Amino acid sequence: MASGNSVRIALAGNPNCGKTTIFNNITGSKQHVGNYPGVTVEKKEGETTFNGQELLFIDLPGTYSLTARSMDELVARNVIINDEPDVIVNVLDASNLERNLYLAAQLIELERPMVVALNMADVAEEMGIKYDIRTLSARTGATVVNTVGRDNVGTQDLLEATVAVAQQGNVTPVKVSYGEILEPKIDELESEIKAAGTITYPLRWVAIKLLEKDPDVVGKIMRIDNTDAVIAKAEALRNELKDQVDLDVVFQEYRHRFALDVYNDMLIQGPTELETRSDKYDKILTHRIWGLPIFMFIMWLLFNFVNTLGAYPQDWLDQGFTALGEWCTTVIPEGQLQSLVVDGIIGGVGAVLSFLPLIVLLFLGISFLEDTGYMARAAFVMDRVMRACGLHGKSFIPLLLGFGCSVPSVMGARILDNYKDRMVTIFVTPFMSCSARLPVYVLFAAAFFPPEMGGTVVAAIYFLGIIFAIIFAKIFRSFIFSGEADPFVMELPPYHMPTLKSIFMHMWERSVLYVKKAGTFILAASILVWFLIAYPQDVQYTQDYDAAREQVTQTYEAQDAAIFAQFGLAAEDQQEAINGIVDEMTAAKEEEDAAAEEAEEDPVELDMAEGAPIPELFADIQKDHEQEMTAAWALYKNRVGMNEEIGVLDEMQASEKIEASYAAQFGKAIQPILAPLGFDWKLGVGLVAAMAAKEVLISTLGTIYAVGGDDTHQQPIVDYLQQDPNFTPLIAVALMVFVLVYPPCIAALAVIKRETNSWKWMTFMFVYENVLAWIAAFIVYQGGLLLGF
Repeated sequence: MASGNSVRIALAGNPNCGKTTIFNNITGSKQHVGNYPGVTVEKKEGETTFNGQELLFIDLPGTYSLTARSMDELVARNVIINDEPDVIVNVLDASNLERNLYLAAQLIELERPMVVALNMADVAEEMGIKYDIRTLSARTGATVVNTVGRDNVGTQDLLEATVAVAQQGNVTPVKVSYGEILEPKIDELESEIKAAGTITYPLRWVAIKLLEKDPDVVGKIMRIDNTDAVIAKAEALRNELKDQVDLDVVFQEYRHRFALDVYNDMLIQGPTELETRSDKYDKILTHRIWGLPIFMFIMWLLFNFVNTLGAYPQDWLDQGFTALGEWCTTVIPEGQLQSLVVDGIIGGVGAVLSFLPLIVLLFLGISFLEDTGYMARAAFVMDRVMRACGLHGKSFIPLLLGFGCSVPSVMGARILDNYKDRMVTIFVTPFMSCSARLPVYVLFAAAFFPPEMGGTVVAAIYFLGIIFAIIFAKIFRSFIFSGEADPFVMELPPYHMPTLKSIFMHMWERSVLYVKKAGTFILAASILVWFLIAYPQDVQYTQDYDAAREQVTQTYEAQDAAIFAQFGLAAEDQQEAINGIVDEMTAAKEEEDAAAEEAEEDPVELDMAEGAPIPELFADIQKDHEQEMTAAWALYKNRVGMNEEIGVLDEMQASEKIEASYAAQFGKAIQPILAPLGFDWKLGVGLVAAMAAKEVLISTLGTIYAVGGDDTHQQPIVDYLQQDPNFTPLIAVALMVFVLVYPPCIAALAVIKRETNSWKWMTFMFVYENVLAWIAAFIVYQGGLLLGF
C-alpha cells in the first residue's frame, strides 16, 4: 500500500522504449536531478498530483537486464529491492516486445505491484502487429495500458491504473519457471532462507540470485546476521548443479524462454510490413559507404546552425551587458566597488552569459537528434571507425555525451561491460569538446575569422577532437589496455518525430545548469580574478600620470586660446557658440562610427592634416554655421589631438597597473612555458583559471580587458581581442587546439577518479593531456610561423 498520501512509482524499461518521454509527459517541469547515494549514476525524480493523489515518479536508468554487470543495472535493481516503491511501471516497446519482455521477467521476480505501459502502440500498428493485452496481463500479473508517449496518448489511463494498483497493494503471484532440474533446488534454498529469518528481500528472488552467484546479492546476504548456513547451502547446491546445467547461462535461457512464451501467447498477428519506414531510412543513413559522410555533414550543419543563428541573440546579450556596464559606471561612484561590479562581475560573468544562446541551440540540436533515434544510428555508423582503433562501437554513446558535458560522458562509459573498453573510453572522452569549450571556440573564431567561416572553424575543432580520440584510443588499446574488444550489439529504436515538450525539457535542464554555473562558480572565479588584476593598488608608476595629463590639458587649452584669438573671438558668448559647434561635430563623428560598427565596416578616417578641407561628414553642420565653421574645424582638430594624447597616457597607466598586478606576476612566472605557443601572460592566467571550468577563460579575459580598458565606454570582448597586439589568427587557432586537448574541468577529473577508483589514473590523465596540449599547440603555432602565417 502507498504510505500516507504519497505513492512512490519506479519507472523501468529498456533504453529507447519511450520511458523518459512518458516521465516528461507526467511530471512536466516538476523534476529534480541528483545522484543516487554513493554512486555517480544520475537520479531523476518527478512529481505530479492525480485525482488528489500525490505521485512521486523515479525514472530508473534504461537497462536491458537487472544483473550486476553494470552500475546502471545495479542501481535500477537496488532502488526496487531497497526502496520498495509502491508500484513498478514497466514501459515496453510494443514494436519490439519479445526483447523487452526479458526485463519484465526479472521485474516480476522482485514481487512488487506492477503496471505495464505497452508503449509505441502506433509503431506496432503501423507494422501490422496485433496483441491480446489480456493475455499479457494474465501472464505477467500486471495491469496493462496502451500508450503512445510521443503523442501523450494513454497517459491518463496509465495514471489511473497506477493509482488503482498502488491502493490495492497486491502482487499477483506469477512465477518464471526454471525447469525440472533447477526448481527443486530453488525451493530447497528458499526454505533455508526462510529458516534464517533475517532476510527481508523477496525469498525466491534471493534463492535464484545466490544460485546464479550474483556478486552483489551474495555480498548483501553475507552482511546480514544468521546467513552463514544460507551461503553454505547455496554453494553446496551450485556444486550439485554444475555437472547438470551451465549455471553461467541457464537462468538467462529460461528467462528468454519465458519472454518468448508470453510473446507467442499474446500475439494475434505478426508484422505484415517486413520493411518499415525506419528500415528504408536506414538504407541511406547507415549505408556502409555513405553513412559516415552523412553523419559528418549532419554534425557540420549542427555547428553552423548554432554559430549562425546563435550569433544574433548573442550579439544582443553582448550589447545588453555592455550597456549595463556603462549604466553602472554612472550610478556607482568611481572606486573599487564600481570596478568590482563593472569589470569583475559584468565583465566576467556577462562575457560567459552572452554565449547562453549558443549553448541553448547546441542542446536543442543534440536533443532533437537523440529523440529522433538518429544518435543510435551514429553509434552504429561509427562502429567501424571505433573498431579500427580497438574501441567498442557502444563507446560512441558516452563519447557523444561528451559534446554536452564530460561528467555524464565519463559516467556513461559504464554501459561497457569490458573493463579495458571502459578505461580507454574514459581516457579519450575529454577530446570530445564539451559545451563549456564551445563559447571559447566561438569567441576566437568570431574575433579572428570572417563570419562566414565561423561555423566551419568551430566544426573543424570538434572534428579534430574526434581524430585525437581515435588516435589515442588506438595507442591506449595497443600498449596500455591491449586485448580484443567485445562484439558490437545494439538495438536501434525506430525513427520518430520527437515532441517539442521533450526536446525543450532536455534543452531547459542543460541550459539551467549552465546558468547556475555562471551564477555561482564562475561568479566566484570572476571576483577572484578581478582581485588579482586590480591589486595591489599602490603601484609605483614610471611617471606622474596625473601631472602629465594636466600638462597636456594646459598645453591644448593654450592652443584653444590661440585659435580664438586668431579668429577674433574674444567674447564669451562667441566662444560658447564655437564650442557648441564642436560638440555637434563630435556627436556626428560618434554616430558615424557607431553606424560603421553596426555594418561591420571600418570607421571613417578624417583628414586632419594642416590645410585639409572640412570633411564631407560635417557638410550639414557647415551649412548651418558657414561663417563660424573654419574656427570650429580648427578647434575640433585641437580637441581630437588632446583626447588622443590623454588616451595614450591612460593606456600607458592602465598597462603599467595591470603589469604590476598579482595576476600578471603569476602569468609572467609561467610565461616561459607558454611563450613557444605564442601565449602571453593573460592567456596563462586564463588557462590556469579555466581548469575549474572552461568558460572561466572567457570571464578571465573579459575581466582583464575590462580592468585595463576604458572606464566609461565598455566594449564587447571580441573588440578587445581584435585590438590586442599580442593576438593573431594563428595564436587563436593554437589556443583553440590547446583548449580542446588540455584536461577537463575539476568536476570531470573528480568523476574520473571515482569511476576508475584510482588516483593514479586520474593523475595520468591530467599529466598526459597537459603535455599533449602543449605539443599540439606548439606544432600549430611554430608550424604556422614556418609556413608564413
